[in-house]
Amino acid sequence: MVIGFILSSGGEEGRATLTSDKHMASSSSSPAPLQTTMLLGSPSFPNAIAWSQDNLLAVATAHFVTILRPDMPHGPRGIIKISPIEPFLFGFVERKDLISGCLLPISLYRDDKPVVQSISWSPLGISLNSGCLLAVCTSEGHVKVYRPPFCDFCSEWIEVVNVSERLFEYLQCTEFQGTGTPLEFSKRNASDEIDSVAKPKKKSLKTVPENDMLPVISADQYATRSAVLSSIVVSWSPLLHDIHATVSLLAVGGKSGKISLWRFYAPDCYTIEGGKIPSAVKFVGFLEAHNSWVTTISWLSFSVNSSNPQILLVTGSSDGSVKVWLGDYHKLIKSTEVDQNVFILLKEVITVNVVPVSVLSVTVHVQCSSKMLSAIGKGSGSFEIWLCDISSKEFNKLGSYDAHDYIVTGLAWAFGGRCLYSCSQDNLVRSWILRDRCLDEVPVHMPHNNNSSSASDDVYDSCLGAAVSPGNLVVATVHCFDVEKLNRMYEGRVLRAAIEYHWIGGLHVDICLNRPVPFYTEELSGLAEKDLTNWGSNIIWSLNQYQCLDRPLVLLDIILALLDFKVSMPRYVEHLLIKWISLSFPGFHTDLPNEKTLLQVSSSLSGVPSRMLHLLNIICRRVMLAQLDADEITRISSEVQNTKGECCSMDEQVTKWIAILGSSERELRERLVGFSFCASQTSKSRPGATPFQTGHWYPVGLAQMEQWIALNNDHVRGELKSIASEVTNEKRCSAVESCSYCSASVPFESPEFGLCQGKTSGSGSNDKRHKLSRCAVSMQVCPSIPLWFCVCCHRVAFRLAPDPLFRMSSSQFDSDFVTKSLSRAVSSKPLCPYCGILLQRRQPDFLVSPLPFYSSYNNIKHNKQWNIYIAN
Repeated sequence: MVIGFILSSGGEEGRATLTSDKHMASSSSSPAPLQTTMLLGSPSFPNAIAWSQDNLLAVATAHFVTILRPDMPHGPRGIIKISPIEPFLFGFVERKDLISGCLLPISLYRDDKPVVQSISWSPLGISLNSGCLLAVCTSEGHVKVYRPPFCDFCSEWIEVVNVSERLFEYLQCTEFQGTGTPLEFSKRNASDEIDSVAKPKKKSLKTVPENDMLPVISADQYATRSAVLSSIVVSWSPLLHDIHATVSLLAVGGKSGKISLWRFYAPDCYTIEGGKIPSAVKFVGFLEAHNSWVTTISWLSFSVNSSNPQILLVTGSSDGSVKVWLGDYHKLIKSTEVDQNVFILLKEVITVNVVPVSVLSVTVHVQCSSKMLSAIGKGSGSFEIWLCDISSKEFNKLGSYDAHDYIVTGLAWAFGGRCLYSCSQDNLVRSWILRDRCLDEVPVHMPHNNNSSSASDDVYDSCLGAAVSPGNLVVATVHCFDVEKLNRMYEGRVLRAAIEYHWIGGLHVDICLNRPVPFYTEELSGLAEKDLTNWGSNIIWSLNQYQCLDRPLVLLDIILALLDFKVSMPRYVEHLLIKWISLSFPGFHTDLPNEKTLLQVSSSLSGVPSRMLHLLNIICRRVMLAQLDADEITRISSEVQNTKGECCSMDEQVTKWIAILGSSERELRERLVGFSFCASQTSKSRPGATPFQTGHWYPVGLAQMEQWIALNNDHVRGELKSIASEVTNEKRCSAVESCSYCSASVPFESPEFGLCQGKTSGSGSNDKRHKLSRCAVSMQVCPSIPLWFCVCCHRVAFRLAPDPLFRMSSSQFDSDFVTKSLSRAVSSKPLCPYCGILLQRRQPDFLVSPLPFYSSYNNIKHNKQWNIYIAN
């Protein structure tokens, strides 16, 4: 509960007002400002905010981490509490050694309230539910990894592994020599984790019985061991793949200058029922990175050559040095022993100096996939830009910029390295555009609010981090309040910091589309045509980035911008999306009128990649049909299909987009059905194949699919009918299904749901018929167990679709394609076969859960304002 929020229509004289309108003024050419999010704790260290791949924001706030959804600033939140931990006991020192120089910082340390020092999100797919894990490092130097409580129904996140404790175990085994065989740890079941919270733990590694004698060691030995165990920064690598495993590496930098590397394996299969499937964690080894504290770490992967992918590690230190390391991709995935040669030093781009490095941000150059752009922030307030060509190992310094008066606390690249955002403890947020190998500053885009004033430097004290949204249209910054300027009776008691969101989609960042076209501006009198053209180009560029199949479909900022434009400029939005279709879909032409392009879409989808169909479905449901819920869309779509494109009860434009959505989903359903039949036929020739083997995919629901083909005989392509007719009955499951509530039969009438026959009453009518959901993948009636749920189309599933379905470039079912695909046809991440987004367990409204897009269209349309009054 946040004190100080008042629903009103304007400001109040004599008070500073921190406000965000949810409606765009008619004279503005940018989406409305996003609501500021209030925080109950204050960040203490740089990079205090991180945006996950499944659209959750984590903020390091004092002695806990706050996890929230950016589209629900006042909604539910997850938390991770940080409690004091007893130090590890690894030896005693003589009393006289306590005053030695190396032990003074340790012996004088008296902080009994640790705060969060560093946070980092894992890539998508490492958690048991295919979500993201969060690594947290505290000011005490301890590191733990947490997962979302997807099956625990609580707001506090669940501890997965105590990395510091595992490191201590390893060092004990090797007698703190850093050599030996690494230990392998398997995560316990979720039930064990819950019990460990509620019940007393067994003997801790840090608790030493009285009869056990620890060795007496020198002051230098004690300081060295303490430094190895004192962590400062954490950072996750991107996913690393080979035929054997999918992993992500957690790099933990410490006071010793070493970086410990931990390999987290993606689960063989995913679950929403609890921790039934253990995920292995293995210690990889140490990297002797620096001679002083490791203060910042960044990873970057290159896939220019699919047969030889590369992984880079960039590290910064308190001694001012910055180094770039090239990792051995395959050793990092499968090495079984601690190997000191996993990384080789490419370049020490900044040598040792008196100015410590505070933050790093790296990205692949958008115009050359073999080049890396690095932004290096320093404690002096300046930052440097470096360009590295990985293929030639050539490094060039592009410039040094005295951007701030105090330590740089955040750097974030956007638009593939074309734009950079920097922030500092001086509370300044600055925006830069990279042109001709040089940075030019541009104003931070803050749309004007006619009804209220935005927060100023008088309210905020400092800025401690910046993060860019998945679609690159929004940058989020976290600011600490100057408590003396808050109302001490109300806000000053609970509010400590806030997250601000800045639209950056209107920047002119020299994005070059393959086929540039003018954007519709006829109805935009009084608006800045240049700004709207920039918005159109940037949105299309952002949508095109999702053509990469390894990029999760998280469209929060894109959907929100389009919805906001749609309120006052619906024709502009429709024109923009039609131009995106004509530019990005194969076989479409940009010179066709909008109406002809829409007519072409419904009949020309067989050659469109599945990923583009998924994008089209999300855009249809969440933008063009945002005013309709999933049930209404299903009902109207059925009516449109039965009346051959005509629906008297709906607007003509809505009917057209529903027809497009229906055609796209039917195309995807045909691909799934066709692949299932082809896989069934091919699997008969594979001796030794075991149904439902972990990690592999086998077709199910063939009987239901056959009935669906019969029901839609007039709409299904002849190729699919031919494939289905060639499959024998040997592999088919029973076509007879029964109700899980009354055991009555359930005939197949729709792929979305089934109605059981029910029990016949005395009057002869079936008055107890149950409506049952059907699996979105197999079309079978779903059992009464926790189900995977799609937050976009609201379908459910208990089977997972095969990975090749999401990689199809067209509707092709020839034998060569199926044979090659079936060899790698594994159960993919739990993705919706019709929307392509990550499926999840349906959560109650009071718990935070990831949402890949903005869904509250009515809030924008009805122009609500949330004002937060702050005393001068």
